[in-house]
Amino acid sequence: MDVAIIDSGGANLASLQFALERLGARAQVTRSPGVIKAAPRVLLPGVGSAGDAMQRLNEAGLTQLIPTLTQPVLGICLGMQLLFSASEEGPAGCLGILPDTVRRLKATPERPVPHMGWNRIHLHAGDPLLDGIAEGDYFYFVHSYAAPVSDYTLASASYGTDVTAVVRRDNFWGTQFHPERSTRVGARILTNFLKLT
Repeated sequence: MDVAIIDSGGANLASLQFALERLGARAQVTRSPGVIKAAPRVLLPGVGSAGDAMQRLNEAGLTQLIPTLTQPVLGICLGMQLLFSASEEGPAGCLGILPDTVRRLKATPERPVPHMGWNRIHLHAGDPLLDGIAEGDYFYFVHSYAAPVSDYTLASASYGTDVTAVVRRDNFWGTQFHPERSTRVGARILTNFLKLT
């Protein structure tokens, strides 16, 4: 197994597993703490609300385990948001790996919420996860909540305000966009993740 995909109950688990398998990776969807702890890499996907996702992780005994993992961990969409201290959605306490609160996007007639569709990213710092990714590349976003830009932000996107699109703290990375739905550049992000050790 190359990647353990944490079964957080999201509907995108199968598409994420297929995207990894297209890249030649062996991925296993699991809630087993032992499997997750032993995996060389871990993906934390998520679709739905922060409160529900945290409840599922807690019931599986994973809320204490995830912050202690030492291998590369990548949170995707809601999975990235769960890496933060808290979310306004619920509101909910999250995993506390990143010190900030995820907040609801403000809707306007020009910018409905959820933010759904392709958006450019602005690069803030170089990182192995972003190898081959260029300033202004487009990725696919679907979200109503977002993390503010901080010292941990590797890339941002603009949707009325600048929000974190890619984040990193130590061995924990997150993408607000869905790499598995972002064509060539998304596949490059996942390929880069598979190279992390």
